[in-house]
Amino acid sequence: MSRRLHAAAGLAGALLALTACGDSSAEGGQDGANGSGAGGTAASGTVTCEWGEGSSANPYLTEVAPPEDVVPAAGTTDLLMTTNLGELTVTLDRAATPCAAASLVHLTEQDYFDDTPCHREVDSQGLQVLQCGDPTGTGAGGPTYTSPTEVTGEETYPRGTVAMANSGQGFDGSQFFLVWGDSRLPPSYTVVGTVDEAGLEVLDQVAANGNDGSLDPSPGGGAPNVPVTIESVTVAG
Repeated sequence: MSRRLHAAAGLAGALLALTACGDSSAEGGQDGANGSGAGGTAASGTVTCEWGEGSSANPYLTEVAPPEDVVPAAGTTDLLMTTNLGELTVTLDRAATPCAAASLVHLTEQDYFDDTPCHREVDSQGLQVLQCGDPTGTGAGGPTYTSPTEVTGEETYPRGTVAMANSGQGFDGSQFFLVWGDSRLPPSYTVVGTVDEAGLEVLDQVAANGNDGSLDPSPGGGAPNVPVTIESVTVAG
């Protein structure tokens, strides 16, 4: 897997709240029932996902082939995330968001998240999250494929939620946010799973350390005052 890493100069002004930033155009963003982008049932307990292509104009993308089209659509699976501040277990909901879950598992199996920073922390009233999943640490990075945003319009974002950042164009990349405090957001972000109690304790440490305010007043927050590094992610069950 090759990674194209580029400087972050000038990105701050382009950032949007909880988006995977940079050029928001795409070659092949998908639509589907309930905004899920997943095709009809291919077999019992599976769906077909329509992967798109990331924008060729975005120099911050990491070359990764997409997952298989047919993915599990039942049950859950766990990712064990080891950071420099402690471990988090993220439980992915394959039934509700099969494409997002499959994409995160696929990227994990490619060691995509290993030795990557969590580049943004927000501790404003109504938005309390840690954003991760960009190998470049710029806020503009992601894989060279896209995953359809899977929303029903009923999504909420209480403490413990794990959701996908997105471009606002109906597709997601690799960036996700971990909600450490109840957050008020429109139902526009794929709720892919939850983080365990041990993980919430880690997030509380991050919250207590705060951020540098480099993205205030808009879109808000900034780099964590104490850097947060994802050392490894493994599929745990």
